Amino acid sequence: MSDQPQTQKLSGTLCQAAGTGRPVVLVHGLGMNHRMWDWQWETLTRDFRVARYDLLGHGESPKPAGPYAMAQMVDQLASLLADLDMQKAALVGFSLGGLIVQAFTLAHPEKVSALAILNAAHDRTPEQRAAVLKRVEQAAVGGPQSTVDAALTRWFSTDFASRHPDVLARVKAWIEANDPTVYPAVYRLLAEADAPLATAIADIACPTLVVTGEEDYGNSPEMSRRMAELIPGARCEILAGLRHMALAEDPDALHRVLVPFLQENA
Repeated sequence: MSDQPQTQKLSGTLCQAAGTGRPVVLVHGLGMNHRMWDWQWETLTRDFRVARYDLLGHGESPKPAGPYAMAQMVDQLASLLADLDMQKAALVGFSLGGLIVQAFTLAHPEKVSALAILNAAHDRTPEQRAAVLKRVEQAAVGGPQSTVDAALTRWFSTDFASRHPDVLARVKAWIEANDPTVYPAVYRLLAEADAPLATAIADIACPTLVVTGEEDYGNSPEMSRRMAELIPGARCEILAGLRHMALAEDPDALHRVLVPFLQENA
């Protein structure tokens, strides 16, 4: 059984930790916050000591003015691990978080026992990057609310969206709560951060799991397979019929691949 979560500010970062066992740290995606992991929290805290936190620019963590650099996100995570007295942890990163955990593992390989990369982009084509940068500019003009409806269409299957409007409303509220002056700056980081990682990830040496949804076209199965081919010994899992927010739409489908991986490697 998991213990009660403890919410605290550590070096300014809002963090929640619960559970006992080997340490696992969850890193959320653009525009989200630590609550994005609600669908995984009970399952993971049964077996692990789990921490989740608000990224810089998000939630109740500091929101410095942009531009944002990957080094800032890596340093935030390094400070968090130190404050939690986690000498080594398994990292699970979603979307932007998936890019952050890759960069962190390259910068601090001795601190990572295992790596799970969920629904993250890899080595976008110029056309793919231009499409994301167009949304960055849209958000800069109209705020996060100007991009959220189209995002929800990309993120959830049509059937799920019609049956669970409450889940979509929850995610939409998280996105719209973002600071309109900060959100586009972090969005630009998401748009550009895959490029420096494209070949560098071949140096990742820890056990790695790469997961995406079969219908997550912006963070596609093809991208995930290429990531897994580059990272020595990595495994790729494609979740059938799911889009970007697979972890909310069908948590059990993710848990069936993620939990055994962490049990074996964390």
